[in-house]
Amino acid sequence: MSASKTPTKLDTRAIGLDVSLSFARWLTGAENLHYGDWTGLEVCAANAGAAQVAYTDRLFRLLPDTPCRILDIGGGAGETARKLLALGHAVEIVIPSPFLAGRCRENAPGAVVHETTFEAFDGKGPFDICLFSESFQYIPLDTGLRKAMSLLAPGGRILLADCFRRADYRHDKMRATVGGGHNVATFRAEIAALGLTILSEEDITEAVAPSVEIEQGLFNVLGHAVSRVDEELVAKRPKSRWLLSRALGAMMSRRRRARLQQRLMETSRNRESFAAANIYLMMALAP
Repeated sequence: MSASKTPTKLDTRAIGLDVSLSFARWLTGAENLHYGDWTGLEVCAANAGAAQVAYTDRLFRLLPDTPCRILDIGGGAGETARKLLALGHAVEIVIPSPFLAGRCRENAPGAVVHETTFEAFDGKGPFDICLFSESFQYIPLDTGLRKAMSLLAPGGRILLADCFRRADYRHDKMRATVGGGHNVATFRAEIAALGLTILSEEDITEAVAPSVEIEQGLFNVLGHAVSRVDEELVAKRPKSRWLLSRALGAMMSRRRRARLQQRLMETSRNRESFAAANIYLMMALAP
């Protein structure tokens, strides 16, 4: 029998999630990956934790007053599920990332964790609430709402909080545009086609938009460090700098280099650019 091969491909997604969670935990004391609600708060790193708490409080206002059975679809690191459990709800989490599934089991030990995509989820309903908290954009539009409807108990509802691209958004091939998600016009057409009733809807774009500036500030600090190292190499190790530049050019396409430069050195990821390209909705839907 041949020896099994050791995987050689870097799991950059897992690395990125690990770093993001470590940074969030260091900055706020919790492993939240979602946007914050900055209403009434000064936009600075010191208030990032308070903004995320305000966001969760706003989302939880859409929950029923009595304990219910909730399916947390794309449950992040389990912080939301932990808070739902503390309120007396029964929670099941669907999460495709093995790394995040592990964090969910650690942070929300009372929840049932399904390590799978929502598309492949075969758990048993019915659920009183199907919750998409910044996970809806990662699920095919023709699957998300339809499957959630099939899992709802009579009188159940879908709670959705996520970013959508504006109807007039135009993709830029070279530059990264902050935000993301399904086209909002196509999303609304899907709601109408399925006969869903919009019980409540809030456009909270302006409230969450400053979140991108906190992240951008971190990248600018990293960019400053890279820039200072580059200046030293140009002045004192020009040959080494030339070799590094050639190696970077061989490993990364021009498009990826341009986007890395944008992320590290610019401030184009700001609340204005976010609001221009995206709309952030918090909604309650029912069949």
